[in-house]
Amino acid sequence: MVAADNRTRVATVMHVRCPDQLPEETYRQVLEQLAELSPLVQALPPSAALVELKGALRFHGADPRYLAEILRVRTLSRLGVDVRVGIGPTITVAATASGQIDASGGVLAIDPDQVADWLGPLPVEALHSIGPKRAAVLREYGVHCVGLLAAVPPATVQRLLGGKVGRVAADRARGIDPRPVTPRALPASTGVRHTFADHTLGGAAVRSALLELAVQLGQVLRRRGQVACGLTLALPFAGGACAACRKPPRTRTTCARWPTGSSTPRACSVAA
Repeated sequence: MVAADNRTRVATVMHVRCPDQLPEETYRQVLEQLAELSPLVQALPPSAALVELKGALRFHGADPRYLAEILRVRTLSRLGVDVRVGIGPTITVAATASGQIDASGGVLAIDPDQVADWLGPLPVEALHSIGPKRAAVLREYGVHCVGLLAAVPPATVQRLLGGKVGRVAADRARGIDPRPVTPRALPASTGVRHTFADHTLGGAAVRSALLELAVQLGQVLRRRGQVACGLTLALPFAGGACAACRKPPRTRTTCARWPTGSSTPRACSVAA
């Protein structure tokens, strides 16, 4: 019984943050590294993910912190990407922990019996899912830290933030978050883009760029071993307008009208 209780009190939710503006291809490779640790991976594009380690701990014979360090070593050595890993008993605690790590990367694990003491001193805006607007409302009423938010009666928080939002905020300030990690892969799509150095009127230059994009896109799909089910061509113009052409499978190509008064494309992109 004691051994079983110890297992249930181990933090098993991992929240992983990648660097901002990470290329989609690299983000997919990070997700593949996570899948080597556990099959329960939930992609949170464009640069984060959740992992449930409950079943993986016994398989790897290691604790969550060790697995997180292994992940950092793999992403750094294989992809040149360092990640921030928060570990907690719930999604909220794990995501809040990863947000407290410096941008350079690291691991922060919060055990179940540490949640209240660790969350309490944090500024209220540090709690995952409490945005700047909600934090500003709470600060107006003197709720500056998560510990104070947890101490306020839930009914009062509901009056301040609204019914459902207030109830959720009150629960999460107490470390309560019943949401499970739901396996979800990143949609199988990719795109390439070309930006012209100057506004161009030359049809030959645009066609040349499109041909180069088609070659690049084909190389990406070939490397992945994938076949495109559809193509989308987008042409943004100097005036802010955009023309798009879509080619779903087994259908005729449909093109948006060429914007009047905007005859100089700034860029072109092709996605599959």
